Amino acid sequence: MTIALRQGKAKSILESSRSCVLTAVETYNRPNNLYRSENYIVLMVIGWTKLFHAYFQAKIGSKYFYKDKNGRYMKIDGEKRAWDLRECVKQFNKKDPELKLSEAMIKNLYFFIEIRNKIEHSFWCGADLDLYVFGECQALLFNYEKLLVNLFGDSYAIEGCLAFTLQFSHSRSENQSISQKMLLSKEIRDLKNYIDKYKIELNQEVYDSQEYSIKFLLIPKVSNTNRKDMAVEFVNWNTIDAVDRENYQKITAIIKDKIVYKSASNINLLKPSNVIDEVNQKTGASLNMANHTCLWKAFGIRPERNSQDKFDTMEKYCLYDEPHDDYLYTNEWVNFIVNLIEKYKFNKDNIKERCETKLDLKEYEYNGGC
Repeated sequence: MTIALRQGKAKSILESSRSCVLTAVETYNRPNNLYRSENYIVLMVIGWTKLFHAYFQAKIGSKYFYKDKNGRYMKIDGEKRAWDLRECVKQFNKKDPELKLSEAMIKNLYFFIEIRNKIEHSFWCGADLDLYVFGECQALLFNYEKLLVNLFGDSYAIEGCLAFTLQFSHSRSENQSISQKMLLSKEIRDLKNYIDKYKIELNQEVYDSQEYSIKFLLIPKVSNTNRKDMAVEFVNWNTIDAVDRENYQKITAIIKDKIVYKSASNINLLKPSNVIDEVNQKTGASLNMANHTCLWKAFGIRPERNSQDKFDTMEKYCLYDEPHDDYLYTNEWVNFIVNLIEKYKFNKDNIKERCETKLDLKEYEYNGGC
């Protein structure tokens, strides 16, 4: 049975909760917002906390506050300290077992509680976080809507206020993806490690649950559709039949996004000595380290060792490895040098002379077909 609210404190808290969530979604969907996930997560944690506070205010009155050992309410700056979100989840499941949150919903909330704490004490480029938590962010919103309606009724639903955001077609080359991973700051790497560890420790049922993370496949609707159909349709996994579920699994089998730890790192990237070995093996040349240094300097694919911007590399050929403070090279760089040797007659003896002035990389790429 839903809770009927009259004008009063509980209703005011609930309206504040809904306002936080609507602002969170508006902020997330705003174009060119570098800190969309950070702002969204902070506001959603507040919205969730206020949702529980509205429920407790309606059910038990003003008793959702921490107490000292002596039984008196704890205070901060003269105000009673209300239960935080983790305590709210604990008390809610204890007081109302019929409405208790599922394990997947709880894991989703705990996931964001820790990230909110990290947001408060750390700084990183906001776009990095967006890549890792989109599915969990969407589930956080869906779960909020579900509990809001269950507790207070359809009149408080917020889905009618929201729109599906426009999507840009966006693809990244393999080198861009590698570069992005290597450009992560220490703070975002620490956050990524937390996210990976949290996900890998989830049991499979929770990880697969839509209440933990919403996984989307944007598949265009093509011919033979009714012209009166909506452009966007959301399919509820719990309502589709076994045949449709099987077809869905066949599609999603193509794209597996479960985190898998591997013992290797910097896959397909080469140290300078490896580059030289590869080139010599393919061409029969006998290049050395000095030759390689002349080449990367002449073509400007990476900065000098004492450069202030160590990440200023030509990503197609070279990437800066921050943890090891050195540079790694791609197979494209190997092929480029091979082309220099085979087509432009670069060799061990003339490389230094030919590289005394800066060389036009595009000229050799274009003519060499690299």
